[in-house]
Amino acid sequence: MEKMQYNQINETVYQETLSNGLEVLLVPKPELEQTYGVFTTNYGSIDNQFVPLGEMNMVQVPDGIAHFLEHKLFEKEDHDVFQEFTALGSSANAFTSFTKTAYLFSTTTEIKKNTEILLDFVQAPYFSESSVEKEKGIIAQEIQMYDDQPDWRAFFGIIETMYENHPVKIDIAGTVDSIQNITKDDLYTCYHTFYHPSNMTFCLVGAFDAEEMLQVIRDNQSQKSFDPVQTIKRERVVEPAHVNKDHEVLHMPVVTEKCMIGIKETTTEKPTDFIKAELMSEMILDYFYSKSGAYYQELYDLDLIDGSLGFETERQLSFAFSLIGANSTDVEQFKAVVLKQLDTFKTYMFSDEAFTRMKRKMIGGLMREMNSTSNIANSVSQYHFLGIDYFKLLPMLEAITKEEVETFMHQWIKSDNVASFFIKKETQDD
Repeated sequence: MEKMQYNQINETVYQETLSNGLEVLLVPKPELEQTYGVFTTNYGSIDNQFVPLGEMNMVQVPDGIAHFLEHKLFEKEDHDVFQEFTALGSSANAFTSFTKTAYLFSTTTEIKKNTEILLDFVQAPYFSESSVEKEKGIIAQEIQMYDDQPDWRAFFGIIETMYENHPVKIDIAGTVDSIQNITKDDLYTCYHTFYHPSNMTFCLVGAFDAEEMLQVIRDNQSQKSFDPVQTIKRERVVEPAHVNKDHEVLHMPVVTEKCMIGIKETTTEKPTDFIKAELMSEMILDYFYSKSGAYYQELYDLDLIDGSLGFETERQLSFAFSLIGANSTDVEQFKAVVLKQLDTFKTYMFSDEAFTRMKRKMIGGLMREMNSTSNIANSVSQYHFLGIDYFKLLPMLEAITKEEVETFMHQWIKSDNVASFFIKKETQDD
């Protein structure tokens, strides 16, 4: 077991790669009451084309299958796993993203037992044809519920406007039609390919003894057998740098219309470049579009937003984008003003004082995140798959210079990498 000490933030992390390939990351925080564990596989909604374990040829599975599989793992032949966690006074959940699927628990007691239940149920799949058919109806209702939510439609609407080929443009849950094609055999194929321990991490953060917990995990894994470790072959989609479309509109029965602006970005697999770009894009968007930002204030003074302005950056190995969006009384003018604001990025220069202020704010936000067990566990797992040590983010952020941020910013906005998406009110003609 490797022990890593981070004196600047007073954190200690224990890491070990088990013989089956599972990466275990333990972050003891004895001062906290809550303990949070997350078992994550490097497999998400975009992984719809791959070579199954032990085979030679690429296959394509139905959209939404990663999310479907997440649902089905909780259901066993004779019980529902949620009941086991509830009996211990713990809470359990799971989520599927574009690139990851994670299973988690939060507890104040019985940490060993919770850990064993989590590891056991994720590593013991049970799928039957009848239960798969039943789940299709449940997930179809979930998809239809999200289809009625303007915020969700706007989010995937702008992504689909930006991306031409990449599966990131497909809803994580798939469509009502696509999930009808999922079979029990499809689920087992995806499970055995992507749920191998060598493609997974287990991260535990909270009040426990690291040596003791690591032995619990070692013993648990030693009782199970797995196929030999193999490299997973995933389809690499060719995606142009420019946006798929400049603009799209969706009409829905909304009271207030919405506008989303998307910046389609290039990405890199080099960890240091990757994390710098993520930190700088977050810093810039926060500087201009948080409630203390000048561009937020301009939009507010023009009565184009109601306080709902939001922004985010999503950066992964095969795609990257940033979004700015809001409810607006005039989506056309909102779009025009934001595009004009973004155009200033090409030449904007920060004063030393402004740069110091924006970096300090970013550092403060990162430090707050590092006080939350769930944030730590999820971030440690997420960054680990990207080859990045989460606890080194702070010194990396501190080392970023004004010149680096300005260079990044000046090259960020191009003539063909920005798109917009409106959700407008339905009319009698729609």
